[in-house]
Formats: sequence, structure tokens, C-alpha cells
Amino acid sequence: MTKNLILWLIIAAVLFSVFQGFESKTQSDPFTYSEFVTAIEQDRVREVTIQELEVRGVMMDNTTFKTTLPLIRDDELMPDLRAHDVEITVLPPEEPSIWHQLLVASFPILIIIAVFLFFMRQMQGGAGGGRGGPMSFGKSKAKLLGEDQVKTTFADVAGVDEAKEEVQELVEYLRDPSKFQRLGGQIPRGVLMAGPPGTGKTLLAKAIAGEAKVPFFSISGSDFVEMFVGVGASRVRDMFETAKKQSPCIIFIDEIDAVGRHRGGGHGGGHDEREQTLNQLLVEMDGFEGNEGVIVIAATNRPDVLDKALLRPGRFDRQVVVGLPDIRGREQVLKVHMRKVPIAESVEASVIARGTPGFSGADLANLVNEAALFAARANKRLVTMEEFEKARDKIMMGAERRSMVMGEKEKENTAYHEAGHAIIGRLVPEHDPIHKVTIIPRGRALGVTQFLPEADKYSLSRRAIESQICTLFGGRIAEQMTLGDEGITTGASNDIERATELARNMVTKWGLSEKLGPLHYGEDEGMMPGSGNPNYSGATSKIIDEEVRDIVDRCYKRAEQLLHDNRDILEAMKGALMEYETIDSEQVDDLMARRKVRPPRDWHDGDFNGHTGGGGAGVKADDADKPKESKDAPIGGPAEGR
Repeated sequence: MTKNLILWLIIAAVLFSVFQGFESKTQSDPFTYSEFVTAIEQDRVREVTIQELEVRGVMMDNTTFKTTLPLIRDDELMPDLRAHDVEITVLPPEEPSIWHQLLVASFPILIIIAVFLFFMRQMQGGAGGGRGGPMSFGKSKAKLLGEDQVKTTFADVAGVDEAKEEVQELVEYLRDPSKFQRLGGQIPRGVLMAGPPGTGKTLLAKAIAGEAKVPFFSISGSDFVEMFVGVGASRVRDMFETAKKQSPCIIFIDEIDAVGRHRGGGHGGGHDEREQTLNQLLVEMDGFEGNEGVIVIAATNRPDVLDKALLRPGRFDRQVVVGLPDIRGREQVLKVHMRKVPIAESVEASVIARGTPGFSGADLANLVNEAALFAARANKRLVTMEEFEKARDKIMMGAERRSMVMGEKEKENTAYHEAGHAIIGRLVPEHDPIHKVTIIPRGRALGVTQFLPEADKYSLSRRAIESQICTLFGGRIAEQMTLGDEGITTGASNDIERATELARNMVTKWGLSEKLGPLHYGEDEGMMPGSGNPNYSGATSKIIDEEVRDIVDRCYKRAEQLLHDNRDILEAMKGALMEYETIDSEQVDDLMARRKVRPPRDWHDGDFNGHTGGGGAGVKADDADKPKESKDAPIGGPAEGR
């Protein structure tokens, strides 16, 4: 800013000097030459001063004038002046000073230099040392938030109590480093936050800076890498140099896997841009120079792909797992986001948390926002449980497409398909309970069968996985039973894909194959599709295919038998879906017990989960009316769409 001010002051001084030299020193009334000659003949001119072609004079009444002589010489002018007793003064031609001549001569050059400097400054990022110009390749793109700008605290972060405990001592160190230094302790130089997307890694890093009241540098891993070799390394150096001046401070690098992947895996050897950037980052974090007071926090969804040198002690020597919140964590997150929304008294965060397993912090924030939007559309002053139910269905199943016109035949096919999913999922063991079945198009699906777990699940048994495969095939089997082999539609394409993936993972990753045993046969990351797997032979590949086919066939036959044994329930559920379009868990219970289906219930703020039954066989009824199920039936899945 100071350099630009000095430059513009110099330009202003030059312009002032030049124009000052051209400015007339005396202000006089202009005279035409004819008026000047007439005034001489009338004896009204007292004196004149002639300098080249300019004439200045004084009239008898002491007024001044000026005029210009014609280029054609007037031989009668001097005799007339003498004849009328006019005092004549002739001045030599004016010669400008050497400084004036120098300024006039150099003025165009100065203008060119000024324009050149202006564009250079713009290319380097503009006034004030900005970072946005095309010549600022080697400058860091980190955004600096001052200690007063970071308003986030630990009170704004919920559902990750263990992670907050891990980073609590970072706050204490930044507030009072001497507390640790007295005992010879050293705080970790780098903290790696790993976890699924939307779990609050960036928010937690901001909360550390907000609690410690220190500057916060934020940058993405992709901001280091450019097409020019050496630019990323330069940016790393510039970032750490800037951070040291603001020490103590925090540097937050989001998506560090963009620059911190394993070295040696690329085609550029050790000379490619990404690896040079990583090398420079390693040196800055634990090189010959200390970075006292500078703590680097990085976030990634893929800690498994990071270079080992980056994770060793002295660099990112502390790894904090920021996972999906459990039911208590989801309740805390919901309470944080509900502060900004007018909530009805009947809304309970604990009930909503129980019905949203697997939701991340970002998903829960979106849930609250969608519920508020639904309430606004209905012109409500408060957000009720009804809006939260609608918001959850929209997030999990997609938005309703009621404007989509479906023919009666298409609706009937969809009803059979979704009924097949629901019945199999209701009959097989260890399956999540049914929440809702609908033939209203949602998202990209013509119909959806939604299952909700009763509690958070962290692992699946072999029986549970096979039940999911059975449920996935329930829709296709229902179509085959009602439409015949020639009437099967393409609606089961995604179901087949997911079922095949589960079966293959059982064989190659989870060790659930009797023939192949507990061995890993997964493909190497980055291997070209169709290039073959060097980890096992062609004969083993054939056995894998046979085992996958055997699991799929076994589950398919089991699901087919269950639907044949309960064909009457299939027809009844199809009828209920055609009548109501959407049925909930209570209506499914009626159908499975072969009772008359109750009408859709009016909304109440009670059971947000929307189900009363468990995940096993049908509800209790007389033996004659019970759905027919197999004792060793395989298992069902989450939400099935058509």
C-alpha cells in the first residue's frame, strides 16, 4: 500500500509541474488583433509588451489585455505604436528551465513505467499484497482468520466427545505453553482428523482456534498443487513463514490426501509436483527449523492412502477419529442445530435421534433445515414432528414426485415389487424393521421400501448379510410370480447390483466362503479393471465366481419360497398400496397377520420411528394365520427402491 501511494504522489507531482509551466502567470482580458489596432488609433493604449507573437498591454484606464500577432508580418504596427506615443517593451523568447525540459521530455516514459508497474502489481495479486494474481504462484492461498474472527467454540461441536477430549490439551498448550514446557513435555506438532464426510472435522478445528483465541489459517490440500513443478513447495514454505509470524497459531489443511498420498505410486517418479509438495511439507513440519507455537491440523476421509512419513511421530503423530455420532451424540447435535429454529414443545430430540441411525452431523443439520422449510411452506410458526418426519423421508428416500403420471399397470407392477421387498424383509431373521412402503415416485425410484434399524449397528453377521440379499431379490421375484418370466421389468437393476456386491464381498473380503475360507481376495487399489488380479490365480477367480453365484442362488430360492408360501399376503399388500399409496409399519403388521388393514393414522407426535414390530417374523397371531417362514431363512436389507 505504501509503495503504491508513493508512486501516485510522484505522478501527481510531475503532472502538476508540467501543467504549472504551461499556465499563464498573468490573467488578462483577451483582445482580437482588430480591436488592438483600433485601440491604438483611438489613443486608448498606454503600453505594450511584446514577446514573440504574444502581446500584453495596459490601457489608459489601467485595464490589461493580451492578444496575438498574426503570422503575416504587419509592417505598420510599430509606426502606429510610436505615432500614438505607446510605450513599447520587447522581451526575448522565453527559455524553459532545464528541469522543466527534463520533466516534459520524460513525461511519456514516466507514464509507461507507471502503467507497467500497475499491471505488474495487479498480476501479483493487487494492492495490499493479495494472493489472487496469476504471478502469485508461489504464494500461499491460506485464508487467515484473526483470533477475534473465530467465534466457534466447543459448545458448537456435539456428538464427538472423545475427539474433543483428544484435542483439549492443544487448547491448554496454546493458552499456556509454559505449563507443558516446565515438565519437558512437547505438544504434538500435527493432529490428523480422520472420519467420514460431514462428521465435523473442520468445525472441530475451528473450535480449537476459537477456544484458544489464536489465529487460524485454513487451506485445502488441492490449493498446493499446480501444473508447474515447484509451485506447491513454494506455497508450503510461504504458508509456514507467514504462520511463524502469527505464532502461536493453527494451520488447518482440509483434504490433505490430495497432496499427502503414498510417494512412488505416480508416473513422475520423485520429480512430479505432488511429491515435491509433500516433501516440502515433511521438511517444514519436522525439519532443522522448529515450528514452535505452530500446530498443524489436517482432515481427511482416507487416512489409509497417506504417506507413512507423514504419520510418523514428530509430524502427524496424533490421529483423532471423528466418527459418525451414536444415538446420544445425534441428540446433542440436533439440540445444537435446533437452537436456531422455533421448535414445538412436543418435538423431542431424543426421539428424532433414535429414528436417524447412520446420520452424520451434516445430515442432521440438513434434517433440521428441511423440517424448517416444510413448516415455512405450510405457513406454520413452529416446526413440529410432522415436518421432521417429512424431512427424514425426503433425505432418506428422495423428494416425492407426485406430478409424475404413472399408468395403472405401472403402479400395479410397482406395488407388487415393493410388496415383495417388504414381505421378505419382514420374514427373514436379523433384518431391520420396516418403516414405510410407498409407490409414490421418490428421487429416481418409482417406489421405495424403507427399513430403519432399532439401534446403531457396527457389524453384521453372515445371517444378516444373507437376509439383505434375500430382501433385495424380493421385488424381482414378486414381479416374476405375478407378471411371468416375460413380464419382468428392469426395475430390479439396482437391487441386483447391490446383492451381487454383498455376495462378492462375503467371498473376497469378509472370509464368509466355505471353500475359500478366511482369506482376502480384494483387488489392489488403482489396478486397471479387467487387467487381472496378481493376488490370486485364474483358478481361484473361477472359484470366487462360483461361490458368489452359489450365495446368490441360495438366497434367491429362499426368498422365492417365502413369497410362494405367502402369496395371499403379497396380493393383500399390493391392494393396500394401490388404495393408500403409502403404508406404514402398523399397516404392514396388519397385513402380515392377515387382518384387515387399518386406515392411515392421523399424525401424532409419538413414535418418530413409525414402527412397532421387531425385525424377525410376523406379529403374533393364530397359527393358521401366521405368515409361513423358514427357520433358516436368510436376511433382509435397508431401503429398497425400484
